[in-house]
Amino acid sequence: MAEDTNQPTGGVQASQRTFLCVVDETEELSQALRFACRRAVRTGGRVALLYVIQPAEFQHWTSVGDLMREERRAEAEEMLQVLSSVVQKRTKTMPALYIREGKIREELIKLIDEETDISVLVLGAATGEGPGPIVSYLVGKMAGRLRIPITIVPGALSDEQIDAIT
Repeated sequence: MAEDTNQPTGGVQASQRTFLCVVDETEELSQALRFACRRAVRTGGRVALLYVIQPAEFQHWTSVGDLMREERRAEAEEMLQVLSSVVQKRTKTMPALYIREGKIREELIKLIDEETDISVLVLGAATGEGPGPIVSYLVGKMAGRLRIPITIVPGALSDEQIDAIT
């Protein structure tokens, strides 16, 4: 079940680029977020953050499932609050925030299709084996179907290197 409970904050002008970052627990999020913030500042755009809450696998008792869902929601809000303050500090603007529940790939594609203000998807590539599941899926199966470009930021880039290319 998809749930978009946090609508973007503030109005976005049609000419304003919005750089979307997917929020997760990976190390490469830091590089992707830095890149998105720098590009937003340089182009007069803004940053959007998407956090997808994975559905609870435990469904035996409704009350336990509800509690798990509430805990995941609180974790999502806490993480977005922290990252939102980082974005605001770097860009001097509040990011658009989205929280959805479901499978991350599906919710990401739905958000991009629904929110026409989103103009670039910024993802961090993992530094281990392979670029990561989201990057692999999007550049493999979905690359020709997306309506926006994808920027993949190598996870091994330093802050200085990101600053130099943005």
